[in-house]
Amino acid sequence: MSERTSYAAQPDLQADCGNCFGLCCVALPFSRSSDFPVDKSAGTPCGNLQENFRCGIHRRLRDRGYNGCTVFDCFGAGQKVSQVTFKGVSWHEEPDSARAMYEVFPVVRQLQELLKYVAQALDLPAAGPVHGDLRRAYERLDALTGDTAEILLAVDVDALRGEVNPLLLRAGELARAAIPGRKKNHRGAHLMGARLRGAKLRGASLRGALLIAADLSGSDLRDADLIGADMRDTNLCGADLRGALFLTQPQLNSARGDARTKIPQTLERPPHWAD
Repeated sequence: MSERTSYAAQPDLQADCGNCFGLCCVALPFSRSSDFPVDKSAGTPCGNLQENFRCGIHRRLRDRGYNGCTVFDCFGAGQKVSQVTFKGVSWHEEPDSARAMYEVFPVVRQLQELLKYVAQALDLPAAGPVHGDLRRAYERLDALTGDTAEILLAVDVDALRGEVNPLLLRAGELARAAIPGRKKNHRGAHLMGARLRGAKLRGASLRGALLIAADLSGSDLRDADLIGADMRDTNLCGADLRGALFLTQPQLNSARGDARTKIPQTLERPPHWAD
C-alpha cells in the first residue's frame, strides 16, 4: 500500500450490503424500545428482510421506528463473513451453517472495528513513530478476519483490544500534540446533557466520554480524540469535526447535526440530519 493511499478508505472496511446475507438483520437481537418497534431474538430474521437479503423498508427505517438500524455499521464484517468465512454460501442455502455464521458475525464485527481504528491511526502523519507497530497490528487483525469460523470463535477480542489500544492512544497523543495551544482533557468524562455550546475543544481528549444529549452545537472539535465517545443524541449542529480522531459513522449517525456541521471527508452526512 503506497504512502498516499488511505487505509481507512479501504473497501474491506466499508459495509457492502450487496455481498452480505443480511447478517445484521438476522444474527443480532433487539428489544422493543425507542430504537425498535418490536422484539427480535438473535438468529431470527427481521420481518423486513427480503429474500434477496435486503431491507424492505431501508429508506423508511426511521419513519417505521427502526432508529437502531440507522446507527449500526458492521465495518465490512457482513460481506467478509458471508463471502470469505462461509465462501458465499448463505444460511438460507445451508441451514446447518446458520448458527456458526450468526456467532461469528459479532466477533468479526469487533475485529473490523479495531481494524478501522488502526487504519485511521495509520492515516495520521504525526503518528509516524508508531506506524510500524500499527502496520503489524493491522496485518495481524486483517489476516485473522479471513480465518476459519472455528478460529474466529476462539478469538479473545478483549485481549486483542488490550494490545491495540495503547498504540491507538499513542497515535492520538502524537496527533493532538501537533495542534497548537493547550488541549483539554475530558477522557472518560460524564458529560450527559452538558451545555457545551460553542466550546473550544480543538485537540481535546474525549476518549470514552459520555456525551449523550450534550449540547455541542457550534463547538470546535477539530482534531479532538473521540474514540469510544457515546454521542447518542449529541447536538452537533454547526459544530466543526474536521480532522476528528477515530470518529466513526455510527457515532455521527447517533448524533444530531445540520447542514452547517462540518465532518471529515471520509465520513458521510447522515440523511436524517436537519437541512
